[in-house]
Amino acid sequence: MAEQEVIKHTKKVFKIWGNKKVSIWHKVREFLLEIAIIVFAISLSIWVHDKSEHSHQQKEVKEFLLGLREDLQADVAEMKEDKESYVMQGKTFSYITSLNPGKSLNNDSLKKYQTWLFNITRLQENNGRFEGFKAAGKIGAIEDLVIQNNIMDLYQENIPAVLASTDAYIRWKNKLLDFSAKNRKRTSDSTNNIPVMLLMDEAQNLCGFMANPSEIIERYDSCISKMNSLLKEIGDRYGLDEHQ
Repeated sequence: MAEQEVIKHTKKVFKIWGNKKVSIWHKVREFLLEIAIIVFAISLSIWVHDKSEHSHQQKEVKEFLLGLREDLQADVAEMKEDKESYVMQGKTFSYITSLNPGKSLNNDSLKKYQTWLFNITRLQENNGRFEGFKAAGKIGAIEDLVIQNNIMDLYQENIPAVLASTDAYIRWKNKLLDFSAKNRKRTSDSTNNIPVMLLMDEAQNLCGFMANPSEIIERYDSCISKMNSLLKEIGDRYGLDEHQ
């Protein structure tokens, strides 16, 4: 519609300028009026287009943030479980390395801690939605800069920090698994030599590196806190409570 108006008034400009029956001052006045109309039509067209584009853009932002909120809710639940796993792993290896020379590991205690002795705990990054939105160059469309900055901090600083710490811990755990594979023996149909194996010097050294996962736990806490902040900020922005 705006293009048709511009074409219509542009033709009128040329028609006016070529009309020999009117004075030059009338031509100038009509010419300026038509130019003003053309400029207004173009400006209006640009404004309508920009408004439509902005509305579409913010619809995409809303869909992204509400989807991200669901991702974060799932991530918080997983991270709390992961954190608890590392708390228990710390307790497990603290116990194994706490005995004085000549003392034996208690079978009941080992049974209590066996779940965390050889398990591997690593955060499964739920970052597909973020990576897709970022790759499309749309992160800058999030008008709330607090939310935008918190999202970038979470996915580019907090989560990578957690993974760096847990990956280092997992490398030690894998070394213990390799050591166990080489040294573990069955002593009878129902028992093995794990209590003895874990007191060997190499096993004690490996367990010592895993007895204090405090850095991992702190980084999980930082991530969970950032995620909870984002959940509240997104919920507040769209009038949602924590259960929606």
